[in-house]
Amino acid sequence: MAARADAKIVIIGCGISGISAAHKLVNAGFQNVRILEATSRAGGRIKTAKLGNNIAEIGASYIHGPSEENPLFCLARDYGLLDSKAASPENQAMDIDERPPWVPNFFSSSGQRLSAEEMNPALELFNELMEDTSQFGNLKEKPWHSVGHFLQSEARQRAAVRWKDKDKTTQEQRLCAVSAMLKGECCSSATHTMDNIDLVGFCMYKNLSGLDCTFPGGFEGLVKNLMVELPAGLVSYNHPVRSVHWNKTKSRENTVTVECDDGERIAADHVIVTVPLGYLKKHHSTLFSPPLPAHKLRSVHKLGFGTCNKIYVEFESPWWDEDCEVIYLVWNDEEDVVDQVSDIKTCWIRKMSTFTVLKPSERSAAYKTHGHVLCGWIAGHEAEHMETLSELELRQSVTELFRAFTGDPSVTPKRILRTQWFSDSWTCGSYCHPAIGCSTKDLENMMEPLPTRGSHSKPLQVLFAGEATHPHFYSTVHGALLTGWREADRLITHYSTFSSRSHPHKRETNKHR
Repeated sequence: MAARADAKIVIIGCGISGISAAHKLVNAGFQNVRILEATSRAGGRIKTAKLGNNIAEIGASYIHGPSEENPLFCLARDYGLLDSKAASPENQAMDIDERPPWVPNFFSSSGQRLSAEEMNPALELFNELMEDTSQFGNLKEKPWHSVGHFLQSEARQRAAVRWKDKDKTTQEQRLCAVSAMLKGECCSSATHTMDNIDLVGFCMYKNLSGLDCTFPGGFEGLVKNLMVELPAGLVSYNHPVRSVHWNKTKSRENTVTVECDDGERIAADHVIVTVPLGYLKKHHSTLFSPPLPAHKLRSVHKLGFGTCNKIYVEFESPWWDEDCEVIYLVWNDEEDVVDQVSDIKTCWIRKMSTFTVLKPSERSAAYKTHGHVLCGWIAGHEAEHMETLSELELRQSVTELFRAFTGDPSVTPKRILRTQWFSDSWTCGSYCHPAIGCSTKDLENMMEPLPTRGSHSKPLQVLFAGEATHPHFYSTVHGALLTGWREADRLITHYSTFSSRSHPHKRETNKHR
């Protein structure tokens, strides 16, 4: 076995998990580390753009659970990338279960502003139902088929009891508001419908305390700070990998060979694969030779991976309240509690029911450089269809939407910017979710190195990192970060064990010097 300094390690993908793995390995004394990145940039699904004078996150938007338990928060704070309020002890102590107490505005499809006092009970009911999903984590038999089934049936039943004294119009309007929130929840899980989310699997996710916060200067600031600390030339950009040849029993050294699209073949002792699950689902058959073991492949297929896109819309002036933080668009005919549309081509925009208001950072507020921007969230096949529209078609649809809900024919977007993660050939979507039938075992299978335990082949030839390989923080940046550290630690421990076995008297000798 090569010594730690000589071990050749190839990392596929320069997203946050690949970067964090390289960081830890280099700092631990590994001198032959190389990242192969298919695109021209670092960061993967962390990507920041500008809309006028405003920061627009194309990829990851929030630090979920910004507290001492979250390594992403700690890094961002240590690099000085956060506003003082976001880093405050008060923000860290808030336990909001990733449901920020945002100030809402409600608008209906009939062009009316709805009373928050009348609509807040719908928001309270929905948040209560989401909290109640936690009770199903340890159940062997599921009383409901999916998260969606539970939310829809319970919302209707509880509403019938709690709001029985309200007139029919109010009852139905509140249920329509629940539909808007349900569609927003699809974005949180990057799923077409919450009917596709396993009720028990949904409880595998663990929340951290802290009020979700953003990066005032953009999420990419974190990537830039991390990249500066890596040795120059460690990353090869525009360098897609065609195949990873592992378990080569006929090879004398039994190394792994990484075959690149440009024909380069790289011999390595270990390869850390950090590609998104969406890419893995689509290309696993050509990416690995021999193929992935059957149990690992089953988990690749069982885990869900969907699309969540954003549409940023800037206006000359706001038509929402000054203290508003989130806008719900309530369609008046959705009292059955739905999260899908009847015809995607003609009704896709109905799926985009939740808009968050971009608030100025301390810096931009001081210099008054911010505009009036909303971020619309859309998931599923509707989000995928949105990507196929021309800029003109998108602008027309979005303009018609706002004019209909505000009742003001003069409302006109100044600028529009959309994300298109499904058509990105290196991601094929946004992030993972626990699909029906998914269990903890599937996430354990995802992180299992190759060859599997019990094999007589050289260990740790292929390792796996990325958000879809974390058992509790899947779908998050901090989950991806932790998996990169995890796989680096796996190799550090491996070589530390080897070193102590090779030099059993080393510590004793040093002791007597």
